[in-house]
Amino acid sequence: MQIVKNSVVTLTYSLSDSQGNLLEESKEPISYLHGGYDNIFPTVEESLHGRQPGESLSMALEPEHAFGEYDAALVRVEPRGVFPVADVQVGMQFEGGADDSDEMILYTVTEGTEDTVVVDGNHPLAGRTLQFSCTVTDVRPATEEEIAHGHVHGPHGHQH
Repeated sequence: MQIVKNSVVTLTYSLSDSQGNLLEESKEPISYLHGGYDNIFPTVEESLHGRQPGESLSMALEPEHAFGEYDAALVRVEPRGVFPVADVQVGMQFEGGADDSDEMILYTVTEGTEDTVVVDGNHPLAGRTLQFSCTVTDVRPATEEEIAHGHVHGPHGHQH
């Protein structure tokens, strides 16, 4: 079966930086609902359309097609006292409001002093060109329930 709208695509993948350093690799196959449901990068989805099990794909993803450009405005210096835990450490993550918006952002602590904590709301891979490689392992028609929910159910998908 070819990959078409409303099909469930199962694949294995790897993600590397532009120097070829492996950043992430699927240990188990993953599945997504194909057809504009925002379950995978849109440019990857476009490139997979029409392919079949056994086919592979390798493509560069510029920042605007992956995790976005790095936005220095998402880096904030906050007083240590505003955090809900006393022992704030580099790498911890906190959800907080974006400036001038009701949108919540996941901020990562990048450094701290005795009085202040620096948090970054950018995705760790923002601003980086990435190499995405995958192999399609299975394609099947999506169920009506999967289409209605906008994601895959069952093995390699979402469990309710």
